[in-house]
Parts: sequence; C-alpha cells; structure tokens
Amino acid sequence: MPQMTLIQALNQTLHQQFARDERLVSFGEDAGFFGGVFRVTQGLQEKFGEARSFDTPLCEQGIVGFAVGMAQKGLKPICEIQFADYIFPAYDQILNEVAKMRYRTGNQFSAAMVIRTPYGGGIRGGHYHSQSPEALFLHIPGLLVVVPSGPYNAKGLLTAAIRSNDPVLFLEPKRIYRAVKEDVPEEEYEIPLGKAQVARLGKDVTLIGWGAQHHQNMEAAQELAKELIEVEVLDLLSLNPLDIDAIAASVQKTGRCVIAHEAPKTQGFGAELSALIMERCFLHLQAPIRRCCGLDTPFPHTLEKEYLPDAPKVVQAVRETVSF
Repeated sequence: MPQMTLIQALNQTLHQQFARDERLVSFGEDAGFFGGVFRVTQGLQEKFGEARSFDTPLCEQGIVGFAVGMAQKGLKPICEIQFADYIFPAYDQILNEVAKMRYRTGNQFSAAMVIRTPYGGGIRGGHYHSQSPEALFLHIPGLLVVVPSGPYNAKGLLTAAIRSNDPVLFLEPKRIYRAVKEDVPEEEYEIPLGKAQVARLGKDVTLIGWGAQHHQNMEAAQELAKELIEVEVLDLLSLNPLDIDAIAASVQKTGRCVIAHEAPKTQGFGAELSALIMERCFLHLQAPIRRCCGLDTPFPHTLEKEYLPDAPKVVQAVRETVSF
C-alpha cells in the first residue's frame, strides 16, 4: 500500500472516478492545463481531454452557475474555486440555485455537483488565502459540507461526494496538502458522508475538531496523556450531515467537551455544536463546554501563529475544562 500526500490521494481519486464515469467534468481557474495551483487536478486534461478538464475565466459566480447548468443536462461537474476566500462571489449561486434546485423543482432536477476548494490557514497566506468560512455554508439547507483530515479519508470522502446525488462543498485543508502522508489503498473505496471518526479513545474529556485542526487536537491529546488526562478525540470529517450520535455518545461518556476550530469563535460552527451537545447531553455534563478557536479578527499574516488554535492552546483549554 503506497504512502500518499493529501494532494496525491485527491488526484488519484479524480483520475479513477473520471475513468469510471464519463459524465464527470472538472474546471476552474488554472484547473485544466496547469492542474490547479496546488496540482490536485494535474493530468486530467492530458488523459481525458479538454472537453472534460478545462480552464475558466476569473469569475467564481460564473464557475458555479455554469456547473448548475451542466448538472441539469446530466453531467456531473466537479468545479474548483482556487481558494475558499474567493468563493463569496458565488455565494448567491450556491445558496439560491445549487442548494435549492432539487426542492424548487419537486425532485425533477438536481444540482448534483462537487465544489472543491482549498481552505484554512497555516501557510502564511494572510487575509485572502487563509479563511475558514464553513459556518457560512452550514446555514444553507440542501448543501453538504465535507472536510477531510488526511489522505486516506480524503480519497474515500471525495469518492462518496462525487457519487452523491446532492451538491457537496468539499473543503480541502491546504495546511496539510503535503505535510501529512498516510497509507492509501490503490483501489477505489468510499467513506460514508455523515460519519465521524473516533481517532483516540479517552474517558476524561471529548475533544472535537475537523480538517487540519484535527492534527493539532491529536498532538494536544498526546501531550495531555503525560499528565494522565485521557482525551477522546473526534474527527468530524463531515459537517453536514453531522454525526451528532457519535458526538453525544462520546460526551455522555466523558462528561466534558472542548471544541477547536480555526474559524473565528463568534458564530462559528463550534457554537452550533455547543447547542446540540447541550440539547443531547445536558444531564451528563460536568463542566461548561469550551471553545478553542481563531480570533475574532480578519486573518493576519505576520501573527498567524498567535491567531491559530494550535496544540498548546488546545492543551490549556482542556486543562481548564478538566479542572472545572
């Protein structure tokens, strides 16, 4: 079984699914001939031709709008937004067309597509290349939101997203594009959307995260084990649909919970998770739910380390929760 980076796993998945399903098309800014700025779509145009892998103008609303039309004609578009920070011009298309198509047509038509985009911090990208906007899209009924945390689950999740009959926003944590390697099977496989992974068992506190933050959480859990604090680490993988049953089962066992994410704390997805946990686990809680998040500021360039909720900050949040 070969070791792959996140980029290699995603690229292999696209090649395998393109060979399997001739309806698939891939496009975006520099996503055809160049293979994308991070090379996730590299080789698709060379192997499958310009009709199935091509470049677009710098127009995000046009990219997604074009994908909506293609989906109505029976194709399965996989469009790339070069950075998640650039996705906002397409927000109207995603909110009012992509997510609503199946509902407004009484299930006669579907906007089944995958919108891929690199997201999150960790590469010193500054204000316009580092944002984590997942909460803005989790408020849209009808849109699935998926965030892999490593090469193995990236391949299985992207396969499931491509085969889904619903539109999927596939957020790719660029911080770990090349920083993490894992054993990845050559053959195709799916990881079901809506299933969280218990990455580490523990009895003292539940630690929840997703994407690149999951690796900071695992590092924090390993450090806390030296203090005899047993942390149960959950990697959500899929934010919508959300595996609330796995979350509730863990929190009911540990009685404590810390939620960590890169996005700003105020109105972040951690707030929704806190509310859901309170509804399902209130009588089991032994301490207030704590959030360890990015700051309520635009994403900085020179102060990125101070902004991100790294492992030491997560360690401190868990210590405070356990000692409450």
